[in-house]
Amino acid sequence: MSDGPASKKGLAACISFDQFLAVDIRVGRIISAEPYPEARKPAYKLAIDFGPGIGSKRSSAQITHHYHCEELTGRLILAVVNFPPRQIGKFMSEVLVLGVPDEAGEVILIEPNKAALPGARLF
Repeated sequence: MSDGPASKKGLAACISFDQFLAVDIRVGRIISAEPYPEARKPAYKLAIDFGPGIGSKRSSAQITHHYHCEELTGRLILAVVNFPPRQIGKFMSEVLVLGVPDEAGEVILIEPNKAALPGARLF
């Protein structure tokens, strides 16, 4: 462990396991993707199926650099499903699709590397 504050390393503050469990991250299958030209930054409107317990939810995702709408349909992704909906322009985003930046800061989706059931919870 370092002796400096976590923020100097870019790390978030320590949280408890219960706090981690409060963030509900689930597997979803993208069922449709379409351009969102009204967004301030290039984005897609996604419809994502999280299985029978959660159903379909919508999200606005800034993933246009590495992905095209046609290749997104059917793809498994991870998303936070228990944040409150957020208005993104004229679009209501219901879940936060998870990704990490590449070297240029463009989003790379977080995806299961094996088949997983929509609705399965990250643990």
